[in-house]
Amino acid sequence: MQTIIEKAKTIRLLVLDVDGILTTGRIYYGSNAFEMRGFHIHDGLGIKLIQKTGVMVAIISGKHSDIVAKRLHDLDVQHVYLGHEIKLPAYEDLKHKLQIKDHEIAYMGDDLPDLPLLRRVGLSITVPQAPASIKQYVDLITKKKAGKGAVREVCELIMQAQDQYQSVIQSYLK
Repeated sequence: MQTIIEKAKTIRLLVLDVDGILTTGRIYYGSNAFEMRGFHIHDGLGIKLIQKTGVMVAIISGKHSDIVAKRLHDLDVQHVYLGHEIKLPAYEDLKHKLQIKDHEIAYMGDDLPDLPLLRRVGLSITVPQAPASIKQYVDLITKKKAGKGAVREVCELIMQAQDQYQSVIQSYLK
């Protein structure tokens, strides 16, 4: 059985769910259909750093949100699938478009709509607050919570496994 580090070494694409992964899972609604979500700055930097190492980042989310689209644009995430409640077709499209295999993909998800992808990818990841029905199917449960640095934790793990993390740190020391 492969270790987490061995699996992380082969990752070329990190695919993320949004609610419950990039956010705490809470959605705030105000008057006039005003919607608000919080994103952790460390997760954002983790995404930017892993992209610099050549690992691509994609999003597959069941909900469409202009707020989320703006955040992903700010992070220069090129592969965004919003409003895909059934995620497998988006995943297959992404694989085909990028000419990438399941074992080269890491996926972070936290609930039942994520299960088909979590069971296919080379490295499956969830967060501590995910239901037990999800935790039993993943390779890794992060120490950090969703929307509070969990994505950064995974980005660093992949970069470390691929011997890229120290060069990223060095780029900030110059």
